[in-house]
Amino acid sequence: MGTKDKYHPNYLIRTGGSYHAKSSSFRDTCRRYCKGKKFYEDVFGWEIEKLEGPIEYWSLTTGKQEEPGINGGLMIRQGGEPGAETAISSYICTIDIPDIDKYLNQVQKHGGKVTMEKRSIPGVGWLAYCLDTEKNIFGIMQPDVNAR
Repeated sequence: MGTKDKYHPNYLIRTGGSYHAKSSSFRDTCRRYCKGKKFYEDVFGWEIEKLEGPIEYWSLTTGKQEEPGINGGLMIRQGGEPGAETAISSYICTIDIPDIDKYLNQVQKHGGKVTMEKRSIPGVGWLAYCLDTEKNIFGIMQPDVNAR
């Protein structure tokens, strides 16, 4: 495979002589775009812009192109919202942040809820789970090799 084939059409990346699937983007849903859009702009500073097309869809830019991470989208939910006892039946997006306590406060300040208080993952960092204003679950992780 030559350098022109660096990126496989199925978003596979070449590493160490073998291919590994890499997540290329994520989607979140909401009842109405305004509330979900505002939450992610206010809490994480993401850039969100409406794209033209047959469905209501907003592009989420989560950081600079040269930084690690993925971008995503926000779309109107096509069914009822998850209930309090709804089992998790999808991927959970986890967002790397520099200060977990600051972001836990931001989540609550902007109408989200903390569903699992921060916990250490020894040698990795601090993890917490939250709900956004549309009851979508997401994780936040503060990397910390000294976490115990």
